Amino acid sequence: MEPSEHPASVHIGVGPDGSLTYLVDRPPEALPSVRGRDLERAWYAARDAALAQRWSVRRGFRFRRPDGSCTDLALADADANCWAGAVDVTVGLASSYGLSTCLRLLALVDLLARARWAHTLFRIERDGADLHPSLLRAAASAPLTAEGQFDETDFRSRLSQFSLTVASDGYGAARLSGTAS
Repeated sequence: MEPSEHPASVHIGVGPDGSLTYLVDRPPEALPSVRGRDLERAWYAARDAALAQRWSVRRGFRFRRPDGSCTDLALADADANCWAGAVDVTVGLASSYGLSTCLRLLALVDLLARARWAHTLFRIERDGADLHPSLLRAAASAPLTAEGQFDETDFRSRLSQFSLTVASDGYGAARLSGTAS
């Protein structure tokens, strides 16, 4: 489904301090998959924003569940708000597709920080992290949990569906663009 095919299901409120609250008519686990290239663009935009120290406003999300209850998610971390701001500029956060892109980016960063098995699939460099393309493909299509994260077991299973060539130098020197370094 194209991003434009997702109806506007997000309402944005602005707080007195400029913070943004996104009111979403569905829970995180009901957000759509995204195109890998949109997630890749968001990754690079977030990386560039962080390197340039383009900090963004505080952001919070309120997801309405079918039973009327809500799941709240607040981005308290300055880096997470920076990345969300970059996604807002790149893909936009006024649709379920844009929010899904943002949550998938943040969930991927969270997963990479805690999943030791994934350390061979990315490299930390001076100008940010360089990811194996399969990480972005898996993140674009893996379902989100009720908390807007990735289930590590499910993500790893989905990742194994993609052909990975992991070399001793990290991951075979493949870059996001698919070119060799």
